[in-house]
Amino acid sequence: MPYTITSESELYPPVRSFLQSQGYTVKGEIGDCDVVAVRGGEDPLIVELKKNFNLNLLLQGIDRQQITDTVYLAVPHHGPMIQRYRKRNRYKELIRLCRRLGLGLLSVHFARNGASWVEPHLDPLPYRPRKNRKRKELLLKEFALLAGDPNTGGASSRPRVTAYRQDVLLCAHLLHVNGPLKVSHIREMSGVSRTAGILQKDFYGWFQRIVRGVYDLSPNGRKAIETYADTLREILAKQEGMDRGTGQG
Repeated sequence: MPYTITSESELYPPVRSFLQSQGYTVKGEIGDCDVVAVRGGEDPLIVELKKNFNLNLLLQGIDRQQITDTVYLAVPHHGPMIQRYRKRNRYKELIRLCRRLGLGLLSVHFARNGASWVEPHLDPLPYRPRKNRKRKELLLKEFALLAGDPNTGGASSRPRVTAYRQDVLLCAHLLHVNGPLKVSHIREMSGVSRTAGILQKDFYGWFQRIVRGVYDLSPNGRKAIETYADTLREILAKQEGMDRGTGQG
């Protein structure tokens, strides 16, 4: 079972031993810095200690970068924030955050028998993000397909409107106006190529099959028509504009 520390000073001995094993001379509490290590003619190495990974620790680390590029953050391996991210399988996000900021990251293990050791996760290096071309293309595609601006940034009062949800809404609207329809008719009238998959998979529970190949709205679908009335107006306006542009209608 891991041991829970009660003071940041408990992190110092294992961090000092870790750095000394790499040839550094180490001293604690120099100026504003928790740990300062010097080796030969190299720039000083600074480590900031905290019982938990938090914003204050990040701000301290960024401030110490005015002194040296070699700044590490050290936290207990079983600290609250670290474990919270581990349980959510999001620990790599903490690593990525430190990498973006050019900060190194160390975690200190404590055992019940008094043993302790340092696990290095990241060295401080200049961050040069590699762009993900596929993610950018998907982002721009979603932006182009989305009719209007149906989502308020930062808000979550209703499920987010995506290009897929707009296609589902268009299918629902046709059923709302015309009553039960064949899949082929809905596809032709809506222009949505994935109509069959939308109706058969019915992710949102908005449809109900009447007979093979014929669908109608479910009670949830009728509620959705009201909930997303503003979005529907934008979808229909966009579709009307496209029809005029192609000389249809």
